Amino acid sequence: MINYTSFIIMTSPDLLPYYSLIHIDRNAKVSVYLQITTQIINAIQKGYLSIGTKLPGTRILSNLIHVNRNTIVKVYDELHAQGWIEVHPNKGSFIIQKDNVTNKKIKSISKDSLTHYPSKTGFSYRTSNLLDNPFESSTCSWMLNDGGPDTRLLQMNTLSSLYSSNLKRKRHFTKGNNEVPEKSEYLKKNLSNFLNLSRGLHISPKNLLITRSIEMGGYIAAELLITPKDIVLVGEPSYFLINMILQKVGADIITIPVDEEGISPDAVKKICQKRKIRMLYITPHHHYPTTVSLSVKRRMELLELSQQYGFIILEDDYDYDFHYENNRILPLASADTSGMVVYIGSFGRSLAPGFRKGFVIAPENLILEMQKLSNMLDRQGDIFMEYALGELIEEGEFNRHLRRTSAIYKERRNYLASLLNTHLKDYLNFSLPTGGLAFWTQWNSSVNLMKLREYCLKEDLLIPKSLLYQTHNLSAMRLGFGSFTTEEMEEIIYKIKSALLRLE
Repeated sequence: MINYTSFIIMTSPDLLPYYSLIHIDRNAKVSVYLQITTQIINAIQKGYLSIGTKLPGTRILSNLIHVNRNTIVKVYDELHAQGWIEVHPNKGSFIIQKDNVTNKKIKSISKDSLTHYPSKTGFSYRTSNLLDNPFESSTCSWMLNDGGPDTRLLQMNTLSSLYSSNLKRKRHFTKGNNEVPEKSEYLKKNLSNFLNLSRGLHISPKNLLITRSIEMGGYIAAELLITPKDIVLVGEPSYFLINMILQKVGADIITIPVDEEGISPDAVKKICQKRKIRMLYITPHHHYPTTVSLSVKRRMELLELSQQYGFIILEDDYDYDFHYENNRILPLASADTSGMVVYIGSFGRSLAPGFRKGFVIAPENLILEMQKLSNMLDRQGDIFMEYALGELIEEGEFNRHLRRTSAIYKERRNYLASLLNTHLKDYLNFSLPTGGLAFWTQWNSSVNLMKLREYCLKEDLLIPKSLLYQTHNLSAMRLGFGSFTTEEMEEIIYKIKSALLRLE
């Protein structure tokens, strides 16, 4: 017995395309008539239904796809209102020309062609392995990091109150326009004062660019200052994300040895004597990832070399705010008298991610150029957050937060050191970091860190690959402690010890 749909198609083969291209999802939130309308429009756009084609009568199409005739009437009304069809009395409804519609007729119709977005582009484009995401996600209950703060220490009520009050202030809106004038100026004023006091700088808001993150500041600097084949010196090892940025803009990277006093000026000088160097990237306060501080003597030597050979120093002070001893060393930017240092950093790193900002400090002429690129990348920014952060500085709340959290982080640093000495002293050694939120642990060469990672996964603990540094002459792991309580650190060390015992 032939069903009614099959009979309609057998007697009118021209109706087959409509039966093939219209697929109705009765469980979808989108109404049935809109589903049908969209699929017919897509069929016209993609050439499945050519210009001038007469659409089936409303009764015939409703019977064919099993919907109420009033639904099809509504579909045709919508198509007509949008200009896809024209209706001729006593003749029917016909597809008419739209600017972006081809008149080419496609004979075959893929079952999913109108109900799924294309899985691949129809054109070629450049790809880059350099930009592969280095960060990992996991279902593990525990995950190590490279030195993040504990957002649970944040006084969220204070921040949320500041943010909420700024949203409500009418003076933050211009008449007839929701954009805020003088973007970032309030935060720049207060942040420049804070940086001058805490870092021995002598800047004004004109020397300051506010960015979304420290990496964004690094990207803007690299984009403006580096051209393909420029030579950039970095420490060995160095911060992987900035390395990715430098490679993306075409820099030729040369690594410089790092010892217990930081990056080697002698090695820098030897290269400068042979080749033209464009930039030196350093993390002097706590070298990433080894956490060693660049000595005062070496800082002055690097500044002299920069002036002598004309290379830029890109100084990254990602965790300057965290100190545990009385040995804070001012940044190179505070002693720069020749305009050779571009200083990037992060404000509010001890706050929740959404409340943090990056910044760039440089001579005014460079900041003006950087601002142009920043305006293109992030024209609006988050002005309400910037006002809230500015008030946090102005009212002294941020300094109070730093003092309170630094005391907690110092206790956690000391506790992790005791755990490592008690439980893992046979496997690794370390130096107590004077600041920052991470340890640099150097492991016995007999320990395969990738295997250790595998066994830790079985213990419900993820050690991201970005924390591991294992080569023929180096076996090390950067181990963050700031985001864990003492009880949580105990659990983590227990899991690592269990994994090590399974390795033996």
